[in-house]
Amino acid sequence: MAAKDFIVAIELGSSKVTGIAGKKNLDGSISVLAVVKEDSSSFIRKGVVYNINQTVQCISNIIKKLSGALKSEIAKVYVGVGGQSIRSVRNVIVKDLPNGTVVSQEMVNELMDLNRNMAYQDQEILDVATQEYKVDNQFQFDPVGIQCSRLEGNFLNIMWRNTFYHNLNACFDAADVAIAEMYLAPLALADSVLTDAEKRSGCVLVDLGADTTTVSVYYKNILRHLVVIPLGGNNITKDIASLQMDEAEAEKMKLKYGCAYTDNNDIDNTLMLPIDAERSVESRKFIEIVEGRLQEIIENVWYQVPSEYADRLLGGIILTGGGSNMKDIDKAFRNHTHIEKIRIAKFVKQTITSGSPDITAHNGMMNTVLGILAKGDMNCAGDETPEHADLFEGPAAAKPTVKTADLHQQPRSASEMGTGVVPTAAEKAAIEEQRRKEAADAAAKSAGGETGADDEEDKDKKGVKTRMAKFRSWMDKFLKEPEE
Repeated sequence: MAAKDFIVAIELGSSKVTGIAGKKNLDGSISVLAVVKEDSSSFIRKGVVYNINQTVQCISNIIKKLSGALKSEIAKVYVGVGGQSIRSVRNVIVKDLPNGTVVSQEMVNELMDLNRNMAYQDQEILDVATQEYKVDNQFQFDPVGIQCSRLEGNFLNIMWRNTFYHNLNACFDAADVAIAEMYLAPLALADSVLTDAEKRSGCVLVDLGADTTTVSVYYKNILRHLVVIPLGGNNITKDIASLQMDEAEAEKMKLKYGCAYTDNNDIDNTLMLPIDAERSVESRKFIEIVEGRLQEIIENVWYQVPSEYADRLLGGIILTGGGSNMKDIDKAFRNHTHIEKIRIAKFVKQTITSGSPDITAHNGMMNTVLGILAKGDMNCAGDETPEHADLFEGPAAAKPTVKTADLHQQPRSASEMGTGVVPTAAEKAAIEEQRRKEAADAAAKSAGGETGADDEEDKDKKGVKTRMAKFRSWMDKFLKEPEE
């Protein structure tokens, strides 16, 4: 039976593009209906699309496979964006007020609008995290109702490159897939793996990916810093491959023998690790290669933590992503950062039910896409596919229109489209046709109105002529009558 109510999320990662469809239940849990993964190493680098044609093909394949598994068309999808293009910048907006002015919500909204309208070269503001407001000399989270003469708004603007935005939209447009909304992947991930206590007391979320490592710093429930480091698990693999082996073999060795921290006294100098049937490498040399690159990643992560929060991380460091599966990764972070509280988030907080081994593995690699799925709140289902239509109800095409949210069935004007909704080529053509039709109807009505006015004018002229003729006839008759 075809699924009629589901949410679809897609994450574009450096090593793979993941598509997932799920249904939210009344008890708050999520049932995963289908999972599809496609290798993306050939067209996405550091989380950024650089080959549009291959990305379009990948998105089309994922949508087709998900649609086949669900036995239903997919009207729109939620998309998670991240990668090296993402960065955060602090911004301050100041407004001087007359003495004794009480701050209103309109004043706060004005500061937020001014910040949103900030222009950055080759960058576009994707999201804004309000830090706090400075009312005269005191910091407040909610300044409304406070009397002051100077109001200052502190914001954290999260931005991405314009080229990345255009490439991503071009890919989904070419694939004829409508975007319900774009979510910032690190924020969706944080909402799904961090507890309220960790966000409130201060913590660092580290997502160890294939090509990138994303660092998010939280304090008092507010995102304080976000950065994407262009280093990840693939860098360790490439270092191992320098031992004159294929990267596929290097990846296998990393997964089998890789360890994030090994005490010097525990290293066996006589142990040889086999590369293939004929070659092997010294255990110490292999350990030095792995730990050397991992130490570089950890040092870069810790360097990105703002100094004012480094001593306030009572929530500790939370590790997730594929790289968090490396043996003793928590010990390595503990030794280099001196933060004792280290937690590895293997799975999201939400209750997830699924029969897919990718989900049940609980290895942290699906956390981001599950976080995007959890944030979605609109039905992404389209028409039931014709080959799976109910035989007792007639073909799917003959059924009455059902879903008002279906972007493909209900063409909308540009003003009706919500923020983050990218119209497909078919939608654009339908909207343009509708506009042309409306313009033609308006022109016809206008022409009809002018014709009617001319007719009325002609009638008036004829009436005047008739009355004048009658008057002249009466005068002639009067003058011709004999006098008595």
